[in-house]
Amino acid sequence: MKPQDVYLALDRMTVAIVDDNAAMGAPRIYEAGDVRAAMDILQHEHVDLLICDWKMEPVDGIALVRWVRDPRKSPCPTLPIIMLTCYAEVERVKLARDAGVTEFMVKPFSPESIYQHISAIFKKPRRFVDSDSFFGPDRRRKVDSHADEERRGA
Repeated sequence: MKPQDVYLALDRMTVAIVDDNAAMGAPRIYEAGDVRAAMDILQHEHVDLLICDWKMEPVDGIALVRWVRDPRKSPCPTLPIIMLTCYAEVERVKLARDAGVTEFMVKPFSPESIYQHISAIFKKPRRFVDSDSFFGPDRRRKVDSHADEERRGA
């Protein structure tokens, strides 16, 4: 996809941004300063992508991700979610992944980086896993070429 092509797709996309420091104001972008406001938007508006910050008060972005991924509570459990954070520790990445985040981005990030993440979400969507302990995008990024065959030799 060429950079000019992404603008064609983005101008039809509806995005919800949840960040207690958000300062945007473009059409088709909903802004929420906290998790409760985000939940209200997601319950009443069609949204194609959720971008949320991890660290917010009084409820953090991980709680929002868990709510979105709960099919019993959320109107949009398969919504793509990009988690933003200043913290890149492996444990945080795993926690976000296990909560159901689609993409994880560390601040600060470049326009090219956000473009690559959004592009990946919509050009190569991951299948959703629905198990007793997890509902969300497949946590494995690599395609296992042995998935349908016996790995061990006879």
